[in-house]
Amino acid sequence: MNDTRNLALQDRNLDSNAWESFNDPRDTLLPLQIMEKGGFLSSQLSEKNFSKGRFQLQLLQDGNLVLKSINLPTNYNESYYETNTNRDNSNTSSPGLRLVFRESGEMYVLRENNTKFNLTSEQGSSAGQLYFRATLDFDGVFTLYSHPKASSGYEIWTALLPLPDNICDKFFYKTIGPCGFNSICTLEKKRPVCKCPTGYSLLDPNDQYGSCKPDFVQGCEDDELSATKDLYKFEVLNNIDWPLTDYIQLRPFTEEQCKQSCIEDCMCAVAISRLEDGVYNCWMKKLPLSNGRFQNDANDFSALVKVRKDNSSVFGPPFLNLDLKKQNNLSLMGTVLLSVSAFLILVLLGALYLVFSIYQKKLTRYQRIPDRFGDTNLHCFTYEELEKATNGFKEELGRGAFGIVYKGDINMSSTALVAVKRPHHKNLVRLLGFCKEGPQRLLVYEYMSNGTLASFLFADSKPTWKKRIQIAFGIARGLLYLHEECSTQIIHCNIKPQNFLLDDYYNARISDFGLAKFLAMNQSRTHTAIRGTKGYVAAEWFRNMPITSKVDVYSFGVLLLEIVCCRRSIDMESHFEKQVIFTDWAYDCYKEGILEALVGKFDEEALTDKKKLERLVMVALWCIQEDPSFRPNMRKVTQMLEGVVEVLVPPCPYPYTTVSCGD
Repeated sequence: MNDTRNLALQDRNLDSNAWESFNDPRDTLLPLQIMEKGGFLSSQLSEKNFSKGRFQLQLLQDGNLVLKSINLPTNYNESYYETNTNRDNSNTSSPGLRLVFRESGEMYVLRENNTKFNLTSEQGSSAGQLYFRATLDFDGVFTLYSHPKASSGYEIWTALLPLPDNICDKFFYKTIGPCGFNSICTLEKKRPVCKCPTGYSLLDPNDQYGSCKPDFVQGCEDDELSATKDLYKFEVLNNIDWPLTDYIQLRPFTEEQCKQSCIEDCMCAVAISRLEDGVYNCWMKKLPLSNGRFQNDANDFSALVKVRKDNSSVFGPPFLNLDLKKQNNLSLMGTVLLSVSAFLILVLLGALYLVFSIYQKKLTRYQRIPDRFGDTNLHCFTYEELEKATNGFKEELGRGAFGIVYKGDINMSSTALVAVKRPHHKNLVRLLGFCKEGPQRLLVYEYMSNGTLASFLFADSKPTWKKRIQIAFGIARGLLYLHEECSTQIIHCNIKPQNFLLDDYYNARISDFGLAKFLAMNQSRTHTAIRGTKGYVAAEWFRNMPITSKVDVYSFGVLLLEIVCCRRSIDMESHFEKQVIFTDWAYDCYKEGILEALVGKFDEEALTDKKKLERLVMVALWCIQEDPSFRPNMRKVTQMLEGVVEVLVPPCPYPYTTVSCGD
């Protein structure tokens, strides 16, 4: 170790150092140590885990000194503190050159014109009596420490100056800050302290800076079983907020109205009630909650944390306050009673099953197809006919949540063929007949030779631009027919490329109505359980809101982007994080004017027809608006696609969510 405190390993055969600590500083700088451009410090993972952590201090090549948060195990990062020494408004020609740490405790970025950007100042006349070090701690704070040279053995390192001053006030948009999700960051003795809100506990009890989890089951499926007002209560936390997790704002809205809306919305985890300019506002937030912090705000506001009234159903009944002997006796008695009860229940269930089986066999043996089906234009097939037509259900074409699809060859009589040639929309798969024989329930559709839209779009070779436009327009017309032109309004509820089939001429046909919702005359909305497929489901499904045909419009918007760009709505294998959720990335590309990034530079047909490409992307962005009232109906969508009406500039689709829409 030399006089500058640089520990070096020398190569015996060469007049140079094989390794030296100043070139590999890890998380700490010592006085006289200099950080050149490209140099960096990495924090340790936790107080007791010395592996590489989530924070980094780096002097960038442009001269800017930054503190960064990193999404491990990747290198994706965002800065939360910058010296801005790459673009000083007073002297643009003097970017940072190196980070200097002097023995007096002074630390600064030296500019190319020999001026300083001070991070710390000299520590006065006592500086010669102190040791100094600057450490990037595991919580993301870069701190100058001092320790007396004349130590009696009981002194500890004293924190003098933290950077930033209050890390809890910093926003982390796409990375994790000092505290995990669903937690609250507060500053104590210049250090961030993380706490879980009432009703939550640490996901990992050994990680005090980790994420928090609810101490109760929270989900839309469970809430449907009971009245939500009987399930939840609110814990009030004053001046606490999670600023980046709003998904809806209500104004003006009293605190009681805010509570009621959050109770009725199964997605709502926290509501913020804030008084601004004499009017109460309500912000509803969903999990995971990020950037939780205490805000000493002049405005009066409270966090209303939704928790279960009674957690006993989740964690089991509370223990009785009995001595061990009484507990053992009760346990033995309970075991005996439980065993006897279980035996009697099994006997009863067995008897019921036997009776039901005998009845069902008789019913199957004598049940015949009701005469009421004879009035339809559909052909009624026997099970034997369909078994023979499919060669024993041999060739499987696909399968879904409601059954398996088989290929068959049916020779129908001329009378039956006339019956099925009734008026029919060309963008719907034609239903030829059915089988209702005993327990068998089968539907017979015409065969679509070109398979599903999914296999067509996502094949190795990209389909032509002309065919993609034809398919998009056909799907829009088919949905318009279901929503407005059919005698019974139908909401399909499961729009996705797997549910569209292509005929011989690549006309798209809507299929799979297993989740469809039929509305009565003069009915425009309904309430129903969540339906659909991840990536295509509109936000109102999760918010206890009435369901309208606009849920299909949202799904069509996602599908339209997939058709235009031949990319899946969710691509977990993407090498770029921002491209994983395609709808988010599509808006970013549209706003930045780089639509060629969506379709790819080799899609010459689409890039040549750039006006139509832009129009289709704009229509899709209108369709995927989070607020259903902003979405057009399918008639307007069809008119916009065909150029009959003007397409206005779409707003950010997600103004109330954690997705960043920029400025």
